[in-house]
Amino acid sequence: MKRNVQKILIMLAVMLLAFPMVASAKGSQDKDTVEGVEKVTFFHYFSGTLSGGMDDLVSTFNKENPQYNLSHTPVDHEAFKTSIMVMLSGGNPPDLFSYWAGARVQFIVDADRLAPIDDVYEEYGVSKLFSEAVNSAATYNGHKYFLPLTQHYVAFFYNKDVFTKAGIDAPPKTWEEFQVACEKIKAIGVAPIALGSKNRWPAQFWLDYPLLRTAGPEYRAKLMAGDVSYTDPEVVKAFELWKECIDKDYFYPNANAYDYAEASVLVGTGEAGMTLMGSWIMQLDDQIGWAPGEDYDFFPFPVVDSSIPDTAVGPFDGVVIAKDARNPEAAKKALVAMAQKGPMTAFNTGTGALAPNVNVPESMYNVLQLKIKEYCSVVPNWAFNYDLATPPPVADVGLNAFAEFIDNPDGYMQILKKTEEGAKAAWGNM
Repeated sequence: MKRNVQKILIMLAVMLLAFPMVASAKGSQDKDTVEGVEKVTFFHYFSGTLSGGMDDLVSTFNKENPQYNLSHTPVDHEAFKTSIMVMLSGGNPPDLFSYWAGARVQFIVDADRLAPIDDVYEEYGVSKLFSEAVNSAATYNGHKYFLPLTQHYVAFFYNKDVFTKAGIDAPPKTWEEFQVACEKIKAIGVAPIALGSKNRWPAQFWLDYPLLRTAGPEYRAKLMAGDVSYTDPEVVKAFELWKECIDKDYFYPNANAYDYAEASVLVGTGEAGMTLMGSWIMQLDDQIGWAPGEDYDFFPFPVVDSSIPDTAVGPFDGVVIAKDARNPEAAKKALVAMAQKGPMTAFNTGTGALAPNVNVPESMYNVLQLKIKEYCSVVPNWAFNYDLATPPPVADVGLNAFAEFIDNPDGYMQILKKTEEGAKAAWGNM
């Protein structure tokens, strides 16, 4: 498998040698360290509406560690996915780069592109800063490769004023209650749901949760591993639940025409009632002009089958060290510093995320983050979202299918057949 994954990386490099971010990366790394300060290059996708507290984290690190200069370069979230693969294939990676826990890290571990960081966890005591679940998310093939920075949770975030005007006294807990709520919102002339799937990935949660709520986490894990088919009745049922919402006009029109931030603004302005999105939506509070807990709140995806155990969906964002890093020892020390309470607090304040470090004070969280923290502490199962739970070549097939389904929901069976064929081909190439 490792050889085939490397072939995929090489093919990406050949196709995208002219990608402008690669040249920019090389130029940035070629600058020499001066006056005994060791430079550590760090590329990441925390940019734009997802920029969070990265500037605060880096400035805090550099202030507390004057022997290093952590130089960070933010890259557009979508462009990053391609540019980092090209940099890895070209043998010119940054020392550190952000990545997503789960199948994406596994993919580049199998390609032999990352340096293990077991010593960061054991010799420097980082493992003691994280819970068992977080340490598990950092482990691949029996070794630590990933340092988590954030834990996000995906749920329905809703406009409280819209719910009040629609006569919805409490957030729905079951699928039947959810449908009643949607009908009430429609009755006041508001679209119940906003979905901004312009960049494809926001649509994935509409497979993740219906599948988890009907077939359960074990079956879903088998689908992510390629052990069952996209044409199985379980997957068909999940798509039919999604289609039911489309057929009933619950969605704000033309979801593929706008992105997640624009969909969130629609909820904030009261043009839509809710959106199924990650807790990073809180980074838009100032842009939207609403306050967490006062103007908006969240509720978990409703129960469809009460016999199925609850599962929360969300990503861990974090940092890895490239195998070809120029300054790996300094990069490891940077990871140790990033894992500490100060930088973790600086980065996660205002991001909507939960900080993986167990020593981060609860005072940094807003009222919704505290509610999310409480929920996540008792939910029995956790799952990475679709594009982080299955290898990137397979995820790409699925993300295309979701976008196509939104434009052509009546063709869902043909779309699922095509998805199964594409997924089989992708698995075969790995």
